[in-house]
Amino acid sequence: MARMPGNDALTEPLLAWYDAHARELPWRGPSASPWSVLVSEFMLQQTPVARVVPVHEEWLTRWPSPAALAAEPAGEAVRAWGRLGYPRRALRLHAAATAIVERHGGAVPSAYDELVTLPGVGDYTAAAVATFAFGRRHVVLDTNVRRVLARLLAGQELPAPSVTRAERDRAAGVLPDDEVTAATWSIALMELGALVCTARAPACGDCPVSGACTWRSAGYPSYDGPARRAQAWAGTDRQCRGRLMAVLRESEGPVHLSRLDAAWADSGQRTRCLAGLLEDGLAVRVGPDTVALP
Repeated sequence: MARMPGNDALTEPLLAWYDAHARELPWRGPSASPWSVLVSEFMLQQTPVARVVPVHEEWLTRWPSPAALAAEPAGEAVRAWGRLGYPRRALRLHAAATAIVERHGGAVPSAYDELVTLPGVGDYTAAAVATFAFGRRHVVLDTNVRRVLARLLAGQELPAPSVTRAERDRAAGVLPDDEVTAATWSIALMELGALVCTARAPACGDCPVSGACTWRSAGYPSYDGPARRAQAWAGTDRQCRGRLMAVLRESEGPVHLSRLDAAWADSGQRTRCLAGLLEDGLAVRVGPDTVALP
């Protein structure tokens, strides 16, 4: 991949900005274990940093290694997940911990090709863990990075709904050659998107690379790609499932179906959502009228 012009002019100011403005987070820095990084990546999917930090700290205190988590039932992972949302991530993280114990002697693997075979680990998570935990050189494309690079390199307010080949090629074109620098560059881009180049209110006056930003020089053209769906919440199956899961998490044992009846009034929706939780493995039947965490 040919290097895009002006890469040095982007790298140095961005890394200097990151040195001065990086947040202190428990999964960053030399003291953070690869397991801490992996846990954070699962938790940060579709969940803000502020909500993740306390749960991540509690999780690492209780389960400081993959083996510690794998030794407990998957239901305990779901219970400890609390209100982070999308609790299937807890099941997948438990399955990943079990696979790490069985296939890798309990140590989080450092290679992308091994990471991507773990349950619940896709391209982004494998690249992120290899990069942030082991200092490897990979293109890391989360929501924040994609938005920054769409503006900086393509002159677009927002990236396409899904990662494109052109987008990946542009990201590879500005990735520094040195592994350590590339790893820092990737996390600095992520931090810039989280703190400065935000989706709704970018603070261009605080951006260290605004002078090279194609979107800014083009006059900030508005996004004109495919419609982006807004996620509803009130009254949805997601809300119903969350209510049912809250009852299961807060109980020390099996839950009678009458308690779920009290948690959500619509019987048809409640029945459908409970069936979904059972199918997803987030709940199990204990008796004819009782369910519990797995």
